[in-house]
Amino acid sequence: MCTSIVEIAPAEGMAKRGDAWFALSHAVVAYDHARHAPLGDVITLDFINRALDPGARAGVEITLETAKELRAALDRAIAAAEFEEAEMRGKGALPRAA
Repeated sequence: MCTSIVEIAPAEGMAKRGDAWFALSHAVVAYDHARHAPLGDVITLDFINRALDPGARAGVEITLETAKELRAALDRAIAAAEFEEAEMRGKGALPRAA
């Protein structure tokens, strides 16, 4: 089944391919058939730079359950980082519940 579920977001950061790092321009999140993982349908994360060749890509295929765990871990890390940033700026923010 092709789902046509694709979300694209601007991305700022770096990704690595081989021994070289490249700047990111976008992140693509999709749900579709696995192309490389020995799994059925997967969440695919692609970190790309549209200004570079098609090989400027860092891709991951993960199960839906792994994606949920990753989302929860990202939420916790973001909340802790926001708290740390507020502390460094002297705002004394309280951590948000995850």
